[in-house]
Amino acid sequence: MNTSSFTQAMHTAWKKKGLISTLLLPVSWVARAFIARKRLRYQRNPGLSHQSRLPVIIVGNIYVGGTGKTPVVIALVQALQAHGWRPGVISRGYGAKVGKQARTGQGQLDPALFGDEPALIAQATQAPVAVHPKRVLALLQLQEAYPQVDVIVADDGLQHLALGRDLEIVVQDGRAIGNGRVLPAGPLREPASRLDYVDILITNLQPGETPPKPLKAQTWQLSMQLAPVRVEQLSTGISMEWAAWHVSHRQQAASAVAAIGQPERFFAMLSAAGLQLNQTVALPDHDAYDSSPFTTLSDPIILITGKDAVKCRRFNDSRLWVVYAEPVFSDPSWLEFCHQRLTVIASQKSAMADKTPRL
Repeated sequence: MNTSSFTQAMHTAWKKKGLISTLLLPVSWVARAFIARKRLRYQRNPGLSHQSRLPVIIVGNIYVGGTGKTPVVIALVQALQAHGWRPGVISRGYGAKVGKQARTGQGQLDPALFGDEPALIAQATQAPVAVHPKRVLALLQLQEAYPQVDVIVADDGLQHLALGRDLEIVVQDGRAIGNGRVLPAGPLREPASRLDYVDILITNLQPGETPPKPLKAQTWQLSMQLAPVRVEQLSTGISMEWAAWHVSHRQQAASAVAAIGQPERFFAMLSAAGLQLNQTVALPDHDAYDSSPFTTLSDPIILITGKDAVKCRRFNDSRLWVVYAEPVFSDPSWLEFCHQRLTVIASQKSAMADKTPRL
């Protein structure tokens, strides 16, 4: 069984508390104990967490794998920019070979050096980006390289307790908490009770999907759906609004390829938008595209995601069209809430810094 098949099999098993999950429960108990001990250590020793002089907002998840964080990060950064903030983004840089020093950049970034998601975020927002598995190193390097940055958005890192934070946003999808168990008996990186203590919970739904049962906690809960807004021919840079592109190309045969956490979500979005797909190819998340997966497809149109596009330009395949999607939120006022909260937090941190004695 290859890695992709194994991952799919585990996600299937995690939908319920079946035999496989139950057999793995003892390991999950050990994992839960480790998670609780680690969190208690940081609670008793606040100095272990780096508290930045800038407001820090984390967009993460507790369900392992892709839930749709990247579109939320992009929407948040763009909303903050519209309010006059100068956000910088830090990320692990999954798939990139990052050395001892954090790597920073802005604009068009090489996904081999930064990771596909940070490269996409940098391209979509033009915000400066820093990557390193140790998020504090990424934050410090970002501040040094881009002193104009006045708020930090962390792409993932909810469980990275060494990084202090001021706001926490969790993104889940229609699977919610699955069978409710911690890895490996379930899909959760932390116990489901962790959701009671985050600021905002966003559920990323597929078209026609029913929202999961809401939490009893005071966490602000809303949903979102991704919708295609723009299409770009990767080889030429020709760009069209989705509606116009769909009208002019709907008679042509099309396929779709995606190397994201949940490829079926991308395919379902295209189908819901009125597109008929002859073939769909689901690749492993963060696939490096070492060779072209498009040679076996004969359709004149092949649709890919923005995350895949940052790695596919070198193929110079005129059939590739990038679908840029944006989230539609059931309650978009959460973005204004973040702006207002961060304004207060920034003021408080500035006042504390002014009171700190200078040696």
